[in-house]
Amino acid sequence: MASWQEFERQAPELAGAARRVMDTCKHRVLATLRKDGSPRVSGIETTFRDGELWTGSMPRAVKVYDLRRDPRMAIHVASPEPGEGDPSTWEGDVKLAGRAMEVADEAVREEFQQPSPESHLFRIELTEVVWTRVEGDELVMTAWHEGAGAREIRRK
Repeated sequence: MASWQEFERQAPELAGAARRVMDTCKHRVLATLRKDGSPRVSGIETTFRDGELWTGSMPRAVKVYDLRRDPRMAIHVASPEPGEGDPSTWEGDVKLAGRAMEVADEAVREEFQQPSPESHLFRIELTEVVWTRVEGDELVMTAWHEGAGAREIRRK
């Protein structure tokens, strides 16, 4: 799995576009797996620091139990709706997939000024990043997969 910094090295243009979309809004949707394997979605915020993508959680949140049991996750970042009449003004959506690894190191946790000693901190390790947008009359997806690099898919 790749850190955000490693992803940036492998796919700098896609990383820049993903970061622009992520900077347009604060809130994201995290998908985790429940004990029975069914999906759960939760609202989260993320931050970039030291070449890594991070997220946290309040104590006793069910998403924490999901991630401890199975760290596989996906994050969806939606951008604001485009103006009327021109869908190509839409910044697009970004989807990230990988693993959320809980960080217990107290020095690292202190750097993030966790609101409570029971709060949780996760470092996101990436396996996939997809930026979806509209260009003219085409839906365009630029996708990066760990070990395979980036590619573009266009659909009318």
